Amino acid sequence: MAGDAERELLDLTRALLEAITRGDWDAYAACCDESLSAFEPEARGQRVDGLAFHRFYFERVPADPTAHVTLASPHVRMLGDDAAIVSYVRLVQRVVDGAPHTAAFEETRVWRRTRGAWKHVHFHRSIGG
Repeated sequence: MAGDAERELLDLTRALLEAITRGDWDAYAACCDESLSAFEPEARGQRVDGLAFHRFYFERVPADPTAHVTLASPHVRMLGDDAAIVSYVRLVQRVVDGAPHTAAFEETRVWRRTRGAWKHVHFHRSIGG
């Protein structure tokens, strides 16, 4: 059922983003395939493969417990029964120097069902503004 899979993928995507926001490496890694590939601003135009690049940030950048994340305009595109693309705008609200600030990131995440479980296998994230 596409509807159930779509809800599950949105829930998994929200859980992934919560893990990022909280700085919870174990929860993040549990969502991801070990061969995760990505294009993101921190990689300076290069595709990065594997989890080591991402782990660096989890280990060195403190989580912001005041941050609040919203998925705006989420869209799930099923590619058969075992693959899907989830796209959305991630809005991150924070207080910076005593004033509210919202950053927006356009994100596309690719999920693949392997051995009955969805794993995050690729993403592309824009520079936040």
